Amino acid sequence: MLGTIVNTCTILVGGAFGAWVRTGIGERYKQTLFNGLGLCCLVLGANAALPNMAKSEFPVLFILSLTIGGLIGTRLRLAERVDEASQKHKGSINGLSTGILLYCIGTFSIVGPVLSCLSPSHGWAFDEPGNTFLYTNATLDLVTSAVLAATYGWIMLLAAPVLFVWQGIFYAIAYFFSAGMPEPMRVELSIVGGVLILSSGLSILGIKDCKTINLLPSLLVPVVYYLFV
Repeated sequence: MLGTIVNTCTILVGGAFGAWVRTGIGERYKQTLFNGLGLCCLVLGANAALPNMAKSEFPVLFILSLTIGGLIGTRLRLAERVDEASQKHKGSINGLSTGILLYCIGTFSIVGPVLSCLSPSHGWAFDEPGNTFLYTNATLDLVTSAVLAATYGWIMLLAAPVLFVWQGIFYAIAYFFSAGMPEPMRVELSIVGGVLILSSGLSILGIKDCKTINLLPSLLVPVVYYLFV
C-alpha cells in the first residue's frame, strides 16, 4: 500500500508545482503544452490498447464494452453534465477527466497494487520489490501531473484521491482473494482504457470530440463480464 501512497503524493506534488508556475506561462507556451499533452495521450492510449489486443480471450469484448458503455453514458448525459460544469470552471473538468484516465489506466496502475499486496510485507516496506511498478508509475505521474496542472490549474489535484481509491480497490481485491485480479480482466480493462485515452487525445488536439465522458461506463463492462464468467 506504501507504493500507492507514494504515487498519490507525487501527483499532489507535481500538480501543485504545475499549478503554481502556470501563472508565469504565456498563452503560446500553454498551447504548446496542450498540443504535447494531446500527442502523449495518443501514444499512451495506443501503447495500452494495441499490445493487449493480441492477448485478449474475447477480442470483441472491447467493442461490446464501448457500445454498451457509450449507450449508458449517453442515456445518463454524462458528457453534457461535464460540459456544463466545465463552462463554469473554464474547461478544467474536462482536463481533470483526462488526467484521471492517464493516471488510472495502464498496467502499472492496475497490476501495481496487486503485486504490492501479494508481496511478503503487503507492500509496506520501502524496498519491497512488489512496489516497483508503483514507484515507476509515480515517477511518470510526477511529470504528467505537472504538465496537466500547468495547463488546467489547481483542480488537477483532485485526481490524486481518485487514483488512491482506484488503486485501493485492486489492492483490496488482491488482499481478500489472494490470487489478485484475473489476467484476462486486466487485459480487457487495458484495451478499453487505452481507447478512452486515445479518444481524449483526439479531443485535446481538436481533431474529433468523441464525448469520451459518455464512454467511461465502458470500463465497468469487462469487470461485470468476468465476474459472471
